[in-house]
Amino acid sequence: MSKKFYLTTAIAYVNAPPHMGHVLQFVRADVLARYYRLKNNDVFFLTGADEYGSKIYKTAQKEKISPQELVDKNAAKFKAIDELLNISYSDFVRTTDGKKHWPGARLIWKKLKEKGDLYKDKYEGYYCSGCEAYLTEKELIDGKCVYHNVEPEFLKEENYFFRLSKYSDKLLKLIKNNKIEIIPASRGKEALNIIKEGLRDVSFSRPKEILPWGIPIPGDDKQVMYVWCDALTNYVSGLGYGGKDLKKFKKYWPADLHIIGKDNLRFHAIYWPAMLLSAGLPLPKKIYVHGFITSGGQKMSKSLGNVIDPFEIVKKYSADSLRYFLLREIPAYEDGDFTEQKFRERYNGELANGLGNFCARVLTLASKTKIKANSRGIDKSINKKIKDTEKLIDKNLTEFKFNEALTAIWDLISFGDKYINQNKPWEKGDKRKEVKNKKTIVNLIAILGNVAEFLKPFLPETSEKISKSIKKPQKKSDILFPRLVD
Repeated sequence: MSKKFYLTTAIAYVNAPPHMGHVLQFVRADVLARYYRLKNNDVFFLTGADEYGSKIYKTAQKEKISPQELVDKNAAKFKAIDELLNISYSDFVRTTDGKKHWPGARLIWKKLKEKGDLYKDKYEGYYCSGCEAYLTEKELIDGKCVYHNVEPEFLKEENYFFRLSKYSDKLLKLIKNNKIEIIPASRGKEALNIIKEGLRDVSFSRPKEILPWGIPIPGDDKQVMYVWCDALTNYVSGLGYGGKDLKKFKKYWPADLHIIGKDNLRFHAIYWPAMLLSAGLPLPKKIYVHGFITSGGQKMSKSLGNVIDPFEIVKKYSADSLRYFLLREIPAYEDGDFTEQKFRERYNGELANGLGNFCARVLTLASKTKIKANSRGIDKSINKKIKDTEKLIDKNLTEFKFNEALTAIWDLISFGDKYINQNKPWEKGDKRKEVKNKKTIVNLIAILGNVAEFLKPFLPETSEKISKSIKKPQKKSDILFPRLVD
């Protein structure tokens, strides 16, 4: 029986179309989903759209359309970019889905209420609609949100509160003892510091008269759920929690991995586990926290004119070239930079000249011989290099170091290139040389075949093209990555 592996992205907030930061997360999650499937795990990969909240309501008003029209339009764009980039998700949650999502969200609410962890009180404080979060003065810099550089609204409302403070000690122990493992460790320390500073009970609803866009609260139609309370439950509602059929939920929950951006740490490492503790549900095992994508060293923004549209990059180049750049260029745990110039440099240097050139060289040599792709008798030194590469990929992917896993594959490609140059299998000679040439080509086919296999999680289209070409090397194939010229 195969081992289950349940991973999720943070569902995307669809007040706007997808940006490069979303794509980074989707691609990384997809690599892991494909990798664990190749390891014969029973993988369930959940992604989706977060469709409620004040920012969506305000954006819809600005665009003079209904909130539902706005989320329908943008959720379709997120599905389109997923399809374009071959994101192999198992299901796509939409929080406006009254049949699939609402029952789970409302059941969690009821469980929290039954536990005595929800109570009504007056709220007075700062609210950033960009974060859809309540902020303390300590969290502001010069009176502004650190992520959105805007002054939050000062709200006075009567809302339902969640007794977050009640779970401070439990959360502290869970994170300290790695019962919820937060990667990298620096983000775990950050979560611990937030708890140590003192957790306050958090407002968990908004008055419907102020924000009519949200899931109505069970037993109180004058209030709607706070967007994070609703959004976080997607991880269980996406498995059928709250519905009649709980087979999927029982099979896959708890999550083996939540993949999130660093701005979502508080919600996933503190709010979500506290909600689960209150509801009596098992806790997620790991939370992987990644950084942001900048452009030319600055945060991407329309006002700066440095926003890079992922759709345009794929249209101009290819899906796999964008996947490669994001996985290779952006560090595992920190922020990384995206410029088209950097993209083109990696494309030419590593895809066209590196992988593409090596593939063409090997296939040209193979096409001139009658050697089959499955020929045996690979040199021990070649076999060792291939096995060492596989071990490095495994090690780096378990640590979410996508860039270093790809470095290992490209090191194998470089090894193959050097092997060709050293042995010169195109040179003619006596019978001994002919035998040696055939042996060299057998080894090269083995190297290229394993490169294709190792690339399956990272560059699925490219991997398939290489594998097909190896089977029929006499058939002329398209250039994998045509060199870009300025």
